[in-house]
Amino acid sequence: NTIEFTGALHATVVKQVRLKNPSSKTLMYNAVLVGRDADDFLLPRGNTVIIAPKRQKSINVEFTSRFLRPAEAVLLLISKSVGGIHGVTLTFSLKSEVKHIEPADVLKCKSPCYEL
Repeated sequence: NTIEFTGALHATVVKQVRLKNPSSKTLMYNAVLVGRDADDFLLPRGNTVIIAPKRQKSINVEFTSRFLRPAEAVLLLISKSVGGIHGVTLTFSLKSEVKHIEPADVLKCKSPCYEL
């Protein structure tokens, strides 16, 4: 599964990942961001995700672009044991693309085009 973050340079883009728990037991995951550009991605609500039985939960993933090149990372959701129950490890590929650049400021300068 790939989650794409598209926006302007230096803009923050937020995506949601919806996790479902079809079992009758509580599931707990430890979320980890790994990869070349993992520092540009953020899990604002922390790294622990608890999903009640027969429920679903959305987690936010934020990305702030610092460079024009595409950023890549992987979101790993590693199951923790709750009452002897383990869920499967989930992986999501995170990719970004800068679509446009907003100017930070506009400067006007005057100078002679030619001097003797």
